Amino acid sequence: MAPIRAPRLIHDEPSRADRTFNRVTMAAGLSVLVLLTLVGFFLMWQSRQAIQVTGPWQFLTRIEWRTDVQPARIGVAGLLTGTVLVAFVAIVIAVPFGVLAALAITEYASARLRKYLIGTVDLLAAVPSLLFGLWGFLFLSGYVVPLSRWLTENLGWIPLFKTDAGASLTGSIFIAGIVVSLMVLPIVTAIVREVFSQTPAGEKEAAFALGGTRWGMIRTVVLPYGKGGIIGGSMLGLGRALGETIAVALLLPGVPEVSRKILQNGGATVSGFIANRAGADSFTTSGLLAAGLVLFIITLATNMVASVVVSRSRSGVGVEI
Repeated sequence: MAPIRAPRLIHDEPSRADRTFNRVTMAAGLSVLVLLTLVGFFLMWQSRQAIQVTGPWQFLTRIEWRTDVQPARIGVAGLLTGTVLVAFVAIVIAVPFGVLAALAITEYASARLRKYLIGTVDLLAAVPSLLFGLWGFLFLSGYVVPLSRWLTENLGWIPLFKTDAGASLTGSIFIAGIVVSLMVLPIVTAIVREVFSQTPAGEKEAAFALGGTRWGMIRTVVLPYGKGGIIGGSMLGLGRALGETIAVALLLPGVPEVSRKILQNGGATVSGFIANRAGADSFTTSGLLAAGLVLFIITLATNMVASVVVSRSRSGVGVEI
């Protein structure tokens, strides 16, 4: 005769293990917030010399960066222009391809093929940026130049695709943006794929039952449900693009300027400029840290806005990015 099992008692109060787990997770979350705050205060403190000499408004609006004159004339406007343009090109390329790749993996690939595709995407995200930079500098640039020439010859009436007569088409923001997009693509694909895979199966089957095609089901069910994932993946990719350093430092000449001509040689980003000027005198280092502070604030603000947008979407309810 089998022994009679005593019924399990259910308590409203959390157990000791639950309380311990809650404290550990809370401490981990607070530590991230503390570290983020310390980084911000460190950048503010170390950049005070450059801000005092230049002035906060002049630093934000001045294009040139000259420390060989007295007083020094440094500004971040030209660097921010290059940073935004490189990130813009990268996101315009990476987000559509990332969404399409995520749809191919979750909705079209077989179970066996899906496993290999997911592993390949995850491995691409682990490739060092230095390798992407070298590949773009030594190999990809030669193949992008003909495309840049075709764009400026046929679409030169668009300000972004206009170039000066006889301008070099290597070392351009367009080439740097393409390389950065390849680095952003695995991140966007992985996040969007994970959200698409959580689409309620009942709603997908209902769309098929009503006579919808696979694309009709994707358009009416998967894409609306994955709106938060698409936004979250795009914003995370944007953060990666804004802060990319080594690849951009190898591809761009590092000249601060405000130019909308992305196909010709020129431009610089905040992170790439900092990498190329690291180890300079104390005042230059203070100015570089001030530029890093501006980039830090922009990235933080972008993620905060994205968090609000994601939390209001169906797939992002209760999710913070």
